[in-house]
Amino acid sequence: MKLQGKVAVITGSSRSIGAAVAKRFAREGAKVVINYNKHPDLAEEVMNDIVDNGGQAMTFRADVSQEEDVKAMMAAAASQFGTIDILVNNAAIDPRKAWYEITEEDWDHVMGVNVKSQFLCSKAVFPFMRNQGQGKIINVSSVTFFTGQKNFLHYVSSKGAIIGFTRALAREVGEYNITVNCITPGAVLTETEYEKVSPETIETSTNYLKEAQCFSRRETVEDVEGAFVFFASQDSNFISGQILNVDGGWMMH
Repeated sequence: MKLQGKVAVITGSSRSIGAAVAKRFAREGAKVVINYNKHPDLAEEVMNDIVDNGGQAMTFRADVSQEEDVKAMMAAAASQFGTIDILVNNAAIDPRKAWYEITEEDWDHVMGVNVKSQFLCSKAVFPFMRNQGQGKIINVSSVTFFTGQKNFLHYVSSKGAIIGFTRALAREVGEYNITVNCITPGAVLTETEYEKVSPETIETSTNYLKEAQCFSRRETVEDVEGAFVFFASQDSNFISGQILNVDGGWMMH
């Protein structure tokens, strides 16, 4: 197990990619903090799945765009498990709207959840990692940074900001043996997609991606979770400030 005894805080981990990463980290031996804001029942399901399979986990409600919530979450994680070794900045929202219809409030909300949260969580976890002389910070961006995307201007802009944030933060914390890397997942098919768009739209997207990717199927959470284990483990100890695109060969850079 590659994460035996490590403690990981994963934001936005009550469902979709975050939930899959939490479960995979637990299978690799990590103690996991499952963060949620609006879905306590789903967070508890993830925790129960981990515990039922012999792992250790806790849930914590925090709006990660709010500093006091973030500080409380990191304090609770350290109190429960002793320290924090890994931070996965996964929480995000991706509303769809024509760019000229995006309000100032829409823009600020997306930037707060998607970008500000990563700054706040990294800042709050830093003292724990600095004190122990090591740490892993994994940020989640999106393949849409490379593709551009209609009706996603605020979302794509936020995901581009995360890449800049990753590179700059890596320079700031390297002297403390803390790595900072970023994963850009592709069009991962999760349960949340069915909540946002019609089955017909999903079918159209799937047919397009079968042609655009190297692999003629939709990406699943199982396809991307291994990249998180890599960046969280000792296998990536001399890698920092990097972007790993996991999209089935859709975008190549």
